[in-house]
Amino acid sequence: MSAPLLQVENLSKSFPSRRGFLAPAAGPVRAVDSVSFTVSRGEAFAIVGESGCGKSTVGRALLRLIEPDAGAVRFDGVNLIDLAARDLRPYRRRLQMIFQDPYSSLNPRRSIGQTLAEPLRVHGVVGAEAIEQRVIALLAEVGLPPEARTRYPHEFSGGQRQRIGIARALALEPQLIVADEPVSALDVSIQAQVLVLLRRLMRERGLAFVFISHDLAVVRYFCQRVAVMYLGRMVEQGPVADMFDAPLHPYTRMLRDASPVPDPVARRAFTVQEGEIPSAMDPPPGCHFHPRCPHAMPVCRTTQPDTIDMGGGRSVACHLYPSPPEGSAA
Repeated sequence: MSAPLLQVENLSKSFPSRRGFLAPAAGPVRAVDSVSFTVSRGEAFAIVGESGCGKSTVGRALLRLIEPDAGAVRFDGVNLIDLAARDLRPYRRRLQMIFQDPYSSLNPRRSIGQTLAEPLRVHGVVGAEAIEQRVIALLAEVGLPPEARTRYPHEFSGGQRQRIGIARALALEPQLIVADEPVSALDVSIQAQVLVLLRRLMRERGLAFVFISHDLAVVRYFCQRVAVMYLGRMVEQGPVADMFDAPLHPYTRMLRDASPVPDPVARRAFTVQEGEIPSAMDPPPGCHFHPRCPHAMPVCRTTQPDTIDMGGGRSVACHLYPSPPEGSAA
C-alpha cells in the first residue's frame, strides 16, 4: 500500500481572545486540538461539523495561510511546518485552495485574465508568450468562454466566480486542493453544476481534495471518507457510507438525523438535541460533547476519550467504545 499524499499529525492551533473591548485578554481559544488524519492520492476527504468547530482553521493551517502551534503536516513525506518560506514555495504549486466566498477571494481591480495569469508568471509555469493561451485553456476547462478573461469579477454570477476560483486553483497543476465550503454560497442548482465540475476534474487530473463542508448530502456525493469535528477535536472518521448509514459517535448521529432527506414521502425519526453548543473560549472538561450527549456518563465529564480504531477504516473518540468490537480488524 502506497504512502498517503497528506499525513496530518496532532495539528493544533489557538487564538488569543478578549471578553470585551476594554477587558483584559481571556484565555486562548483552542480552535484545533490535536487533529490527525491522512489523505490518499486521488481521494476526496471531507471534514464536517457545525460552524465554529475549527474545520476551516484546519484547512488554512494545512497550507500555512495561518501558522499552527504544534503538529506536523507531511505532504509527500515532507513536513511543511518545518520549511522556511523559500523552501515552502515549490510546495505552493502542489497545494492550492478554493475559498468559500467566490467574490471576496477575487481582486475586484484585476481582470480575470490578470488574476489567472499572476500565479503562472510568479511561478514560471509557462513562458510569457504562452500565458494568454494557458489562461484561455483554464477558462475552457471550467466552462467559461475566452472573452471572460477581459472582464472583472463584478460582471459574473456567483457560480461563474466560483468557476474562476477553481480555474485559479488549477493553474499551477496541483496534486491536492483544500476546498473550504466551495458551494455553500451558491444556489442549489448551481451547487450541483459546480460539484459535477469538481468531480470531473478530480477524475481527469487525479486530484486529491480536503473538502470542508457542513452539508452532509454534498459530502456523500463528492467524498470517499469523512471526519467529524466538534469544538476543535475530531470525534469520528471513516468511509462516507458507513459513517452516515451507521454512525458511532452520538454527535455524528445528531448531524445525520438533522440532515434533510431529499424525498417528500420519506420519514425519519428525529430527536431534538438538548443544550446549546458550548463556547470555544470555555469548553467543557472531558468530552466536549457531554453536555449535549444523551449517553453521557460520569467519565465523560472528566476524561477526554482516546481515539479507538474500530476496524474497517473507522475510528471514534467516545467512552461508549472502550475497545474495538470483538472480531474487528486492528
